Amino acid sequence: MKILIIIPPYIPSYFNAGHHLPIFQVSAFIRRNLPNVDVQCLDAAALNVHWKNICELLINNEFDIIIAMNDFDGIDTFQRFVHYCKKLSPKSKLVTFGRLSKQNPFIFRQFGFDAIHYSGDYEAAILDYILGLRNGITASGFLVQELGIYHKTGDGRMLDPTQWVFPNVEEIPYIHYDKMYIDDFNKFCGIPQRRELVVPVARGCSVGCQYCDVPAMQGNKDRRVTVDCTLNYIQDTFSRQPFDYVTFYAPTFTLNKQWVIELCQQIEEREMSIPWKCVTTLSFLNERLIKAMARAHCIRISLGVETIESNVAKNNLPKIKIDAYNKLGKISRICQENNIELNCFIMMGMPGDSIEGLKNTIKYIHDNNARYRPTIYTSYAEITDDMQLFDVSLFNRQLFANRNYNDIDEIEYYRLFHGFEYRKDSAINNKISINKAAK
Repeated sequence: MKILIIIPPYIPSYFNAGHHLPIFQVSAFIRRNLPNVDVQCLDAAALNVHWKNICELLINNEFDIIIAMNDFDGIDTFQRFVHYCKKLSPKSKLVTFGRLSKQNPFIFRQFGFDAIHYSGDYEAAILDYILGLRNGITASGFLVQELGIYHKTGDGRMLDPTQWVFPNVEEIPYIHYDKMYIDDFNKFCGIPQRRELVVPVARGCSVGCQYCDVPAMQGNKDRRVTVDCTLNYIQDTFSRQPFDYVTFYAPTFTLNKQWVIELCQQIEEREMSIPWKCVTTLSFLNERLIKAMARAHCIRISLGVETIESNVAKNNLPKIKIDAYNKLGKISRICQENNIELNCFIMMGMPGDSIEGLKNTIKYIHDNNARYRPTIYTSYAEITDDMQLFDVSLFNRQLFANRNYNDIDEIEYYRLFHGFEYRKDSAINNKISINKAAK
């Protein structure tokens, strides 16, 4: 059996390498569990291929299954991709999985996929689908098409972290990922001129932010791999390929404080001097934890601050996130004392917010010697089954998809979001000695 797992070509709204990891995690998982299956994996959304390459790939291989990963801003070209598949590889089963189909799988009926994933972990679902084709069994967690009619097959499986498989870095197009991070003002994840190893360590989050897609994808319970497995993977990967730093990929990295403390202790014991960064929220940080992270070479913590407007926070955020104004100053002071940069996520366009309030939030973040990274508020619950592709594509957090403003206010929001006036440079590059071999 021959399988293609692919992110079809498109121009990303922004770039976060962690969002692209699932295709490599799925491919590694399938290879481990079905060693006789031929799996090809391609991230064609890193501005690294053209459509002629896709045609060549399809016509010169006889794929039994073509599995396309979807995302909120990744379906603009799905119609073209599926059309090419049906013309050039007509015998292939067509499957899709990803963040958008987890939110609303019915949108993908218009493309004619054989199966649309909506429930359970990606790897488990794809494995079960392959085994189901072999054995004539319908896999759980999918919308499955039969004679043009789709029906749900029930909840998919959630894997224990011991079953996860880390990505194979040999097939990840890092040379193209590097280019995505050249402009530091993009403020999304990567560090210019430094090669990033993204290490997926946890899934699920119990914080309960209404605008977040994580619970629908991964559940409310924090699941994470062991510290030993995590550090073994990092050390092995650094010994085989040149990287400059690590990003720990987790919805809320310090949600499990004991795990983080153990990680930091083992980094010190193993004498690993690798810089790293992570994402969490204010309520899950304290001085002891930050000091331990600093000793273990943490250089940046990104935080979900969202807003310092108290009324906006109370009406839109979970309880643990409504007091950022009083918490940020203390955490910022501790981070500065320990030479850790803070990168604060803020949400623009939450119900009840204002331009003045957003400017105050940005000023407060800068006054605390931190950077801010803006995101457009988006309510994924408002995606409906009958939406057209253009309407769905607006849920990519670049423009307002579900809030109306007068023209003057709207352009002011966009100046704050996409403009340059309030930006703050990062000095984080100076903390990482560049690995020349990586370039």
